[in-house]
Amino acid sequence: MTSGLAKNPKSNQTSPHASWNFRRGNASVRLLVQLGIDHGLTVDQVLQGTALTPASLEDLKGEIEATDELAVITNLVRLLPHVPGLGLEAGSRYRLTTYGIWGYALISSPTLHSAAHLALRYLNLTYAFTHISMQAGHGITSFTLGDLEVPAEVRRFVVERDAVAVRVLQKDIFQSAIPLHRIAFKGAAPSYAHLYVHYFGVEPEFNAPYNRAEFPSHYLDLPLPQANENTVAMCEDICRDLVNQRRSRHGCAAVVRNRLLHTPGKLPDMETIAAEMCMTSRTLRRHLVAEGTTFRDLVDEVRLILALELIETAHMGHKEIALRLGFHDLSSFIQAFRRWKGVTPSVYRSQLGLPVRVTRSTRMQRQA
Repeated sequence: MTSGLAKNPKSNQTSPHASWNFRRGNASVRLLVQLGIDHGLTVDQVLQGTALTPASLEDLKGEIEATDELAVITNLVRLLPHVPGLGLEAGSRYRLTTYGIWGYALISSPTLHSAAHLALRYLNLTYAFTHISMQAGHGITSFTLGDLEVPAEVRRFVVERDAVAVRVLQKDIFQSAIPLHRIAFKGAAPSYAHLYVHYFGVEPEFNAPYNRAEFPSHYLDLPLPQANENTVAMCEDICRDLVNQRRSRHGCAAVVRNRLLHTPGKLPDMETIAAEMCMTSRTLRRHLVAEGTTFRDLVDEVRLILALELIETAHMGHKEIALRLGFHDLSSFIQAFRRWKGVTPSVYRSQLGLPVRVTRSTRMQRQA
């Protein structure tokens, strides 16, 4: 069985830089397999085209590639087109316990606000394929699910699944449903649009420019029923270690990556790093190739990580970000970002519901 990376939305090339492309636990695939079985499919049908076997899913601590989970979703969408709201139903099966230690960290947080920030900080411990972000202003908080990197054939299923899963998480954490002010989705209303009200408690809007749920911000500051300061601290330490393990590289690649992260605004060249490692650049290049990467790949990886963090949290303009990351000019940064994500930084911002142009006044408002 084989599987491939998701297609870049602007080309026929696969995109190794997709934000969802991280290793994950296999609990989600087990839920999806059961969903298929409940609708008359066999395990082999659901797992077709993946590197997974029924035996590999029996290991409750097993990890899989995101591309294999995406292949499972593709199979469900292809084989069950007659089931209305399949993505909605799938999302309802994800409970807090499905996420392991990440779920315990959320439920132990003091408020919904702190739980949300922790959740987004360690989003790589979930099963999301959408890029989830949170915005607040004028008494309204919103969660936006960016679907730019999700293949078109499974986009509706993925958005529905992730949106309902977030809603279920909120209920489990808060032990009651927070009333939504508004919920909106990209794309036309499906034939089963009436089912959305059952899952979200409000009539959805369709053909919106984003996938977004909004609710009154005052709910963020209410204390959570099972808050425990010691437990959340312990869980967050474990979450941090798990994320580092899944992101980590080994051997020379790990050394080079960490060295690049150490001085992000002034990235050393390969000759400099090779000298620090007491080897020639040719030897370093050979080691990196043997580990399945190149120096340029590692530079791209580090710059992408930092670029996304600055775009989403620092509220900097693109020119400022370009300089921070060591690009000679703004156009070089834009070209690199388009190569990484398939779109410009401005389009990426708009998909997250962030201001496309970050002005000084915007930055001051967000910091206030």
